[in-house]
Amino acid sequence: MWMIIIGLALSGITAFPIETELAWLSTNSGFMSAHAQHWLNTVYNAVKATNAAYPYLSYGTDWLAFAHLLLAVLFIGPLRDPVKNIWIIQFGIIASIAIFPLAFIAGSIRHIPFFWRLIDCSFGVICLIPLLKVRIYLKQLDRTKQPYATPVKLSNQEL
Repeated sequence: MWMIIIGLALSGITAFPIETELAWLSTNSGFMSAHAQHWLNTVYNAVKATNAAYPYLSYGTDWLAFAHLLLAVLFIGPLRDPVKNIWIIQFGIIASIAIFPLAFIAGSIRHIPFFWRLIDCSFGVICLIPLLKVRIYLKQLDRTKQPYATPVKLSNQEL
């Protein structure tokens, strides 16, 4: 669970200074392929130009970052009471699977390179595997849990 929480928190925190991060990556992208470098420079130039002309548009990215931070907090629930909060694990599984159609459909519409869509999808896989393992474990744990009290059957006369 900590991997999910930390990953979501880092995704949120790093979305706030996106122009600064892209500037740094753009000047330190020697380890990337030429295609990836070109894409990164294109994105950086677009973000820089957009922020210069329309800085309020980055407010949308700020909300995206904030949502990631809130989702990180959400996943504290299964750490506190795993069986009771299994719905959060199931939510995470659904979200991880939903990354795929979003990346491929919206990515195509927005002209995101295929290799970048695969990178986006990798986050779904990275989260999906541990979430599925946790769900299986919690289902087993829930089956072995003993009830605190044995239900008592009342007759109609006692009601």
